[in-house]
Amino acid sequence: MDLTVGALTVAALNGRDSEPCLYDDGELRTYAQVRAQVSRLAQAMAERGIGRGTRVVVLAGNHPATVCFLAATFVAGVCGGALAAKTSREDARNALVASEAEFLCVTPEFAATAAALASEIPRLRVLCLGRSDGVEDLLAASEAYEPRPLRVSDVADQTPDDPVRVVFTGGTTGRSKVVRTSNRSNAWMTLIQLMEWDLPFAPRTYVTTPISHSGKTMVLSTWLRGGCLFLQDTSRFDAEGFADFVAEHEIEVTLLVPTMIYRILELPPARDDRLACLDTVYYGGAAISPDRLGEAITRFGPRFAQFYGQAEAPLTVCVLRKEDHVPGRLDSCGRPVPWVEVQLHDDEGREVPAGEPGELVVRGPLLMDGYVGAPEENARALAGGWLHTGDIARRGAGGFLTIVDRKKDMIITGGFNVYAREVEDVLARHPAVVEAAVYGIPDPGWGEQVRAVVTTTAPVTEDELRAHVRTAKGAVHVPKEIWTLGELPLTPVGKVDKKALRDLPASAARLPGGDRV
Repeated sequence: MDLTVGALTVAALNGRDSEPCLYDDGELRTYAQVRAQVSRLAQAMAERGIGRGTRVVVLAGNHPATVCFLAATFVAGVCGGALAAKTSREDARNALVASEAEFLCVTPEFAATAAALASEIPRLRVLCLGRSDGVEDLLAASEAYEPRPLRVSDVADQTPDDPVRVVFTGGTTGRSKVVRTSNRSNAWMTLIQLMEWDLPFAPRTYVTTPISHSGKTMVLSTWLRGGCLFLQDTSRFDAEGFADFVAEHEIEVTLLVPTMIYRILELPPARDDRLACLDTVYYGGAAISPDRLGEAITRFGPRFAQFYGQAEAPLTVCVLRKEDHVPGRLDSCGRPVPWVEVQLHDDEGREVPAGEPGELVVRGPLLMDGYVGAPEENARALAGGWLHTGDIARRGAGGFLTIVDRKKDMIITGGFNVYAREVEDVLARHPAVVEAAVYGIPDPGWGEQVRAVVTTTAPVTEDELRAHVRTAKGAVHVPKEIWTLGELPLTPVGKVDKKALRDLPASAARLPGGDRV
């Protein structure tokens, strides 16, 4: 039997019967119950022409039905993708066209959007996981089928080379792309999670990030460890509600993006005991402030573990384990896992000396097949057999890597390279600053200048923050302009949206006390 996502799904769901598998509106559904629903959905899908290689996109919230449908797509061997719940109609249309989607499966709150999209894309068929006027209810239709055992033979025709996933990249610094990955890539991602993430046995896992993004990656890893999934509505993260839910359901594992950790740190420390049951908080998806991370560890203990990857090499290129979170290393994304090869290259493709910045390149079984319909971008991204991640990193003592910037985010001012991440970290260390985003703006004399946008908790002047940066990094890194916002704009998957910041929102205000030349 080949190693495929379908085979892993069958193994995961067949491993147990009466144990809790999925929390559904106050009720814990067992592995036997989830397995039965996955079987019925897979049969209903097959009756509608959905099988190996069919291109299916999901636009859905974090609902139990969404998880069961995704598991059924794994068993069926479809090439699946997922749109974030906050995706605009225009972006959704572009993604569906670019990925050549044949089916769009939605939960009822997105049925009207789906119908409008189908009217613009003639080949697109719409199915709904629930009742909605004018759209077939796949859940109801699946009840007509008797559950069948899930067998290895059901997935025997799947191969490691089959395309099984498309990802619509966040596009925080440029236009979005459609990344296609294989069975091999996604199965290896899950195996690396099991081997390198130190997941507890039978974890109670709280999925707080969108199923369309990193939340999806916790499904098989949790089930293969015999655990139970709990889902959070991702329309808006509520730190108070998160803490209450964790305590009520004795959650042991969760996955957060840095902005969620910042919101949790704003809660009153007097009730931190609500999070005492947490064994591991995995975090990633965007850079985290080392100072805020240190604050979280001091307050909640050594229960944080970081993952590093990207859509083109999903999730598991590097890991910073709980025990690796020590002073002086909190800016690191960890060490490469043994199952991939990582180097840091200069612009000519040569390895850089230890301690020098270079582009992080990766090769191994995690790599994508390529970008859909973009041969020139594929040639650049996969030149020489390496995935060129676009992340600039340094390798420190013990082989730990630190991401200093996105290559596209690097600011060249007066011939000097300024890494936005380094300036952001310095600004975030100021007691008045909560978060910071830094990027370059055109300058006729210097080529580019540094602009910063911050959120604050106390009054602060531009001159004060400039002096703070100058002391830590030198004059070249000092922002020419510093603006403030109530909160930084985020992409649908929780990353700071620097595209939105380049045209400053109307609510942005320039900090007082700075040179306006």
